[in-house]
This record gives sequence, structure tokens and C-alpha cells, in this order.
Amino acid sequence: MSSHNNASPANDPRQPAAAKPYVAPVVAPQDMPIDYAGFIAVIFGVAGVMFRYKLCSWLALIFCAQSLANMRNMENDLKQVMMAMMFSITGLMTNYFGPPRPGKQS
Repeated sequence: MSSHNNASPANDPRQPAAAKPYVAPVVAPQDMPIDYAGFIAVIFGVAGVMFRYKLCSWLALIFCAQSLANMRNMENDLKQVMMAMMFSITGLMTNYFGPPRPGKQS
């Protein structure tokens, strides 16, 4: 192996004194992009509870997780995600542990 001299501190072109930490720009809550996953989670959650569709409740839970992972605005998004999660969990509870759907023969 040959040793390289250009790794020595004297030949280092970087300037540590000029480095500044990244500061994210402040964006107003009304200027934030729409949280589509949270909105879709609410829609699927309501459909799962009202129409007793298991698939809608499961999809609502999945979209809740996605919205939770991509959350930007803590106060507004958390309310929407928690509402969607309550709908999806309520839908799953009523679908699996509640009385059977009226039109379903089993």
C-alpha cells in the first residue's frame, strides 16, 4: 500500500470555520402541503364504521401509520390522525367483535 500525502491537514480544502448548521425554513401551518394520507385515512375509517367494511378499516389503519410517519405539523396533523385511528379501530372492533352485518348470510 502506498501512503497518500493529500490527506494531511495542510492540504485539506475544507474550511471548518465556514460551516454553519442547517436551519429549516419556517413555514406557516396554512402554507403546508395537504396531508392526503390523513384525509384518506379519515374517509376509509368513516366508511369502515358506517358500512361495516373490514377492508376500509384496515386501509384506514395503514394510511394512519403513513400519515403518522410523514407528520409535519404536530398539532393539526395529530388531531386528524388520532380521529382517523379511532374510526379505524372502532370499525375493526365492530367488524370483528360486533353483531354480523344485516345483509350478510353466515
